[in-house]
Amino acid sequence: MTGSKTAVHVAGPFFDELERGYVERRAPALTLTEGHAALHQAILGNRLRLTLDAPLSRAVLGAERPLAHPALVCDVAIGQSTLLTQRVIANLFYRGLVLRRAPLIGDTLHTTTEVVALKQNRARPDRPATGLAVLRIVTVDQDERPVLDFTRCAMLPLRDPHAATGHADELHGEPLPLDVATLAAPVAGWDLGALRAASPGQTFGDLADGTVWEVEGGDVVSAAPELARLSLNVAMAHHDRDAGQAGRRLVYGGHTIGLAAAQLTRALPNLATIVAWHGCDHLAPVFEDDTLESTVELERREPLEGGGGLVHLRSRVRARRAATGTDGGAAASASEPVDVLDWRLVGVMP
Repeated sequence: MTGSKTAVHVAGPFFDELERGYVERRAPALTLTEGHAALHQAILGNRLRLTLDAPLSRAVLGAERPLAHPALVCDVAIGQSTLLTQRVIANLFYRGLVLRRAPLIGDTLHTTTEVVALKQNRARPDRPATGLAVLRIVTVDQDERPVLDFTRCAMLPLRDPHAATGHADELHGEPLPLDVATLAAPVAGWDLGALRAASPGQTFGDLADGTVWEVEGGDVVSAAPELARLSLNVAMAHHDRDAGQAGRRLVYGGHTIGLAAAQLTRALPNLATIVAWHGCDHLAPVFEDDTLESTVELERREPLEGGGGLVHLRSRVRARRAATGTDGGAAASASEPVDVLDWRLVGVMP
């Protein structure tokens, strides 16, 4: 006897299928390993001393396991949130990202994602119908201790191009104020003096507000699907050319941010870690083979008890794109740089 078969379509929701208040809990937890750290470093670069030097990490943190790179932690949390944004067209911004603790290699991250605001975009005849979804992303470790709690805004298509969902929530895109106590919490108990003693070069006291660093030499965007897979990111635009733009895969936003973080440590080689993002805006898409370059500005400093301090930084990233020839191949010349990222973050200096 031959039974009938039912095909089940596997894909993420359209904008008009989302409901405010829905919480996605199905993303698998992920244990951070040395393998994750090594591949993340190979794709993005990493000169953050406490993630590279195990004895130094032990001396500063007082823990047997080394510090996990904050960009790796954020990439995993964002990747775990993409069950709701598999159809994403673009990510517009992140707000209020603060590391409540500094995870170590060996910690396990679990993320829940809540739909907190929905706004349908105004219909235009020259583009498909879309809407904006603001998602609250909450990440905890294996002991249910808070790691991250922030929002991101994703643009998604509608299944029905003529639907009027009525979603018109206000989207709060302004950077959030962050107090010193909250920002200092992830590094409470760290011996920043040990890092200062082991690290020749500029420390907190040597820096001046308003300093601008032009980081010479760009970084090519490579291994983009590999980073998406590493971080559990299932957004189709990062894996499938047909889901990207004009036959090109979109690069995961964390890839752009991660390369900016690597360039940041070239400007500030003694940076201890990154503890927060005031905000992060994607100004334009990034594609594979783009070359990214950045300018870093020190906006202000706040001293910490016991030495060292917080540095409020702004990283502006530009992309140089390979020009495309008439046959679809890459031409020898490159286009004018395009502004792609405006990232305001908070780091810790010894």
